[in-house]
Amino acid sequence: MNEITTISTDNYASMAKAMGLPTTSGEKKTNVLNRFRLWHQATMGTDINSQGKQITTEVVEGGSYRLEEVGNPSTFYFSRKVKFRPFLQRFMYKKWVAYKNPKEGEKKGYYINSVLSDNLNIDLKDDAGTFNCGKPAGFVEDFQSLPDSVKQAIRDVKRFRVLFGTVTLLKPIKASNGDEIEEELGSFPVIWEVTNNTDYKALSGVFSKFAQMERLPLQHNIDLGEPKPNKGNNGSTYFTSNIGLDLTNKLDISENDHKLFGDFMDWIKVHNDGIISKWDEAVAERQNEMSDEDMQTVDGFIDVDTESENA
Repeated sequence: MNEITTISTDNYASMAKAMGLPTTSGEKKTNVLNRFRLWHQATMGTDINSQGKQITTEVVEGGSYRLEEVGNPSTFYFSRKVKFRPFLQRFMYKKWVAYKNPKEGEKKGYYINSVLSDNLNIDLKDDAGTFNCGKPAGFVEDFQSLPDSVKQAIRDVKRFRVLFGTVTLLKPIKASNGDEIEEELGSFPVIWEVTNNTDYKALSGVFSKFAQMERLPLQHNIDLGEPKPNKGNNGSTYFTSNIGLDLTNKLDISENDHKLFGDFMDWIKVHNDGIISKWDEAVAERQNEMSDEDMQTVDGFIDVDTESENA
């Protein structure tokens, strides 16, 4: 890899590294935020059978909402009905990159992530040093006319509607044993990443309703009823959320809500700063590397110049 020999104020990340300045990774700074999602698979746990032996059994059926209370280790709760209070939404792209022939117990791949934006009408930087996680820019009028490689590149990239808010589980179940929890859990601040088309469009309608009524999202709860089962093209069952908007109760905004909103905005900034830093590093690395073909071309120029001087 070639060393940086000129000073550029347009790329702080690479210059800071070259000058020996202390740098921090975006991932290390990212705030911990609980994760909420719709869970399709059955969750397995342990139980004691009639002979007193420990057995593995299904403790939570598929098609439940799952809350991951992040920790070390994380705690998982499930519920068939949930109240979600939205504070704000953003949008992003993700792309799954699978490793070739991973060994058992090793990670099977990783995600390329874009920055979070308030819309998808602009190109979004990602942590691989590209835009939109490699998805071609612009609107495609005739998808079928595209080359197969371009079609696959578009399919590989998923759009996400990302909601930040609080979750209250109704009759929650703990994943470790499937027992219903008696005590009141309260509400949890969460991030909810939505990609399936049905939920994506339904939540678009919810936020459009907020705009029509000139209401802030956190003034109302979204009622999530029992998930709806659907059959996929391959015969497998998947679930979509049962989304309803409670417009009868207008919620007051407290001081704690103001603080939580600020915490969500800080989380987004830290995420975006980390992605942009990695984008800068990836772009700088590509700019500082020259392929063998490039080097041969340069050597050819040098040879020609030398021969001209000696002629």
